[in-house]
Amino acid sequence: MRILVVEDDVNLAAQLVEGIQSSGYVVDVAHSGSDAHFMGDTEPYDAVVLDIGLPQMDGITVLKKWRAAGRTMPVLILTARDTWHEKVAGIDAGADDYLTKPFHMEELLARLRALIRRASGHASTELVCGPLTLDARSSRASVDGTALTLTSHEYLVLAYLMHHQGEIVSRGELTEHIYAQDFDRDSNTVEVFIARLRKKLPPGLIETVRGLGYRLNKTA
Repeated sequence: MRILVVEDDVNLAAQLVEGIQSSGYVVDVAHSGSDAHFMGDTEPYDAVVLDIGLPQMDGITVLKKWRAAGRTMPVLILTARDTWHEKVAGIDAGADDYLTKPFHMEELLARLRALIRRASGHASTELVCGPLTLDARSSRASVDGTALTLTSHEYLVLAYLMHHQGEIVSRGELTEHIYAQDFDRDSNTVEVFIARLRKKLPPGLIETVRGLGYRLNKTA
């Protein structure tokens, strides 16, 4: 799952990136409104953490432009303490949630998890597909209660499939959601991760749909 962090305070941005990455997400960062608008308009993000006070283009304007262009990714806005009008403006512009500075990283991560799972139609942080369980809170997966040992990219692939279980996910889509913007992407490596996951999962759980991609099979 891929997150965009938009924050002009370099130190806070670095803290956000570190905290979100440590919870099993891929993170891109933008420090200005214009960069954020371009990245959110051209890259597929599973969620965005968006500061309101930004140089070049404020966060509310960025959000309005995204929504006007049909970009539907969940957005968590960051606002200053007691600026209730910013919260209202953010929600009216299309934000899904807000968090007031200063905040605890644990709360931000919990709100991100909630936004991502709601966007994919899940009610719990624990996603289940047959014998497979993935706990988005702990970034752990298990089969019939036995923990799986996964690399970071194997977990990212599995997490994306679990959030979209029953849907056909193309190799290109997986590539876009498991690598950051500045990473040298090679879609062929997705096949490697799928092959590794199949060795660790029950047979038939990950189905290949010829010419289209992969699907997590709920009935396997």
